[in-house]
Order: sequence, then structure tokens, then C-alpha cells
Amino acid sequence: MAESIEFSVVVPLHNEAGNAGALAREIAAVLDGRSYEMIFVDDCSRDDTRAELAALKPELPALRLLGHRKNAGQSRAVRTGVIAARAPIVGTLDGDGQNDPADLPRLLAKLTRPDAPTELGMVAGARTKRQDNWSKRTASRIANNIRKAALKDGANDSGSGIKVFKREAFLRLPYFDHMHRFMAALMLREGYAVEFLEVNHRQRGAGRSNYTNLGRLAANMTDLWGVMWLRSRARLPGGADEL
Repeated sequence: MAESIEFSVVVPLHNEAGNAGALAREIAAVLDGRSYEMIFVDDCSRDDTRAELAALKPELPALRLLGHRKNAGQSRAVRTGVIAARAPIVGTLDGDGQNDPADLPRLLAKLTRPDAPTELGMVAGARTKRQDNWSKRTASRIANNIRKAALKDGANDSGSGIKVFKREAFLRLPYFDHMHRFMAALMLREGYAVEFLEVNHRQRGAGRSNYTNLGRLAANMTDLWGVMWLRSRARLPGGADEL
């Protein structure tokens, strides 16, 4: 069964009761007829997120639920899900429901199209008409402009949680907390190509964001220096041949 799975969807969550179950049903509806699995990774929620998803497992056979024993952050939850994934292609969505699962097939098709560059490792979503408040959009715009100028990764929206990528490519990336916001730059560092596609963005259904504007901006600026250092130390071998 594992060998027949072609697409794994990984969803990191923390305190998303009221959003998680509806999102799982949406993913199932969008991917109906495909060979897929969806892996929800609960990052030690304090609400009913786990119970909400566990109750859906009889209804949604493609649903897998993993739970961290300690809170470790969104990047670690994504990595946990990708490591557990059984497909060669992985998609990610934020657990708050603001990413639209209907965009997953479009991203998947762009990554796997017959004329795609052989080095293409990821297609990332770029949110249009963001459904966030003014302060959040402003903080995100400032961080994105600084990051894009420093890293030259071509990403106008590094905070978008919806992406589709090759599992092998992701597992080559260096891991650190918040690395999910720098995946385009990290993919380029490993010699992969990255493309972007405009995607939908929606209002949060329930609860509130797990991030503050100032906290997110401060973390991005600190991590930016680290990613700049990583890129400056990269040396690519151009491939390897068995002799």
C-alpha cells in the first residue's frame, strides 16, 4: 500500500480545534480519486485538536495523525511529517485553514509536468488578496522585502504555507527552527530550482494566530543572517558518479 501512494500532504498544527477537522475533509474532497495520504502533525496542542482529528479517522482512511510529545514549532512539525511521508512528492498546508486545498492539484501539476526542469525541487504558493489584518500584512511585506533583497531567492511570499516539493529534496535541506520560511533559498542552496504559483488565501475559521507580528519579524531577521551564512558556505559537487 505504501508503495502505491503518490502524494503526501503534511499539515502542521498547534491549537487548531475548529479548523483541523474541516481542513481534513476539504483535502479529502480535493484529492478524491488520487493515490494520497494526509499527515496531520499536532505540535502538542492544548485544545481538542487531536480529539477532533482522531474522531475523523474512521471516516477518512487516508488520514494519519502524529503527535509531538513536546512543543517544537512549525518547522519541526513539517519535518516530522515529511520524514513519515510515504510518497516521493509532498505538499504542505498551514493548519489554520487559510491555505486553500483546491490549490494543491495546481501546484502538483506544475511540479510534475513533463517539461519541468529536471532540477525543479519545489513549487511554492504566493498568496494573492491576503485575508489578514493590516499590521500582519505590513510586517510580512517588510520581512519579505528584506529577505528577498538579501537572499535573491525570487520568493515574494516566503510565509505562504502551501508548497509542493520532492521529498528527497526537502530531506537534503539543513534543519533549524523557522526554516520553513526560507525553503526557497535553501532549495537553491542545494542546487534545486524553485517556481512559484499564485494561490488563494482565506479568512481564519476559528481561534487565533500562534504568532505575533513583532515575534515573527524578530525571528525572521535573526534567521536571515543564519541563512545568508549557510548560503555563503555552500559548495556543490555538480552530482556524483559511482566509479
